[in-house]
Amino acid sequence: MKKNRFRLAALVCGVWAGVLLGIALVGTPAGFALVPADVAGKIAGRMLTREAWLSVALCVLLFPWVRRQARAAAASAGGSVLSANVLLVLAALFCTVFGHFGVRSAMDAARAGQGYWSFGTLHAVSVGVFGIKTLVVLALAWRFSAPAMEGGAAPDAISPSPSS
Repeated sequence: MKKNRFRLAALVCGVWAGVLLGIALVGTPAGFALVPADVAGKIAGRMLTREAWLSVALCVLLFPWVRRQARAAAASAGGSVLSANVLLVLAALFCTVFGHFGVRSAMDAARAGQGYWSFGTLHAVSVGVFGIKTLVVLALAWRFSAPAMEGGAAPDAISPSPSS
């Protein structure tokens, strides 16, 4: 049963990473190649808004599960309940909230000539945070598909080597 949970989590994270890469490498460039920049920007903004809500939903879905996994690993091995998977899910959530919901409103203000930073600077920050989130989600997919998961033990549950 545990094996199927890890496979499902790996599948969810893999599809999530595919959505992120599809937007970054296919959807947005295609829009800017085919239509005027203002229309392409609106299309990209719409895709990114939908992706942001999807990312929030997936973080909310994955967090209780990785938290439970971390608690079980900590109870059996005496380690921390703040596992790498918990940190990765929280990092993905932070990148989504900061990168989309935070920076996006500042980008709208910068486009109107308000605010301290230029639109270009804020856009670069947004792209950087989106790239970091993509790497975080890829790391989650990789961790859930790791061979240690196949045996039923999470990488965080691997017992430390005996001390001398």
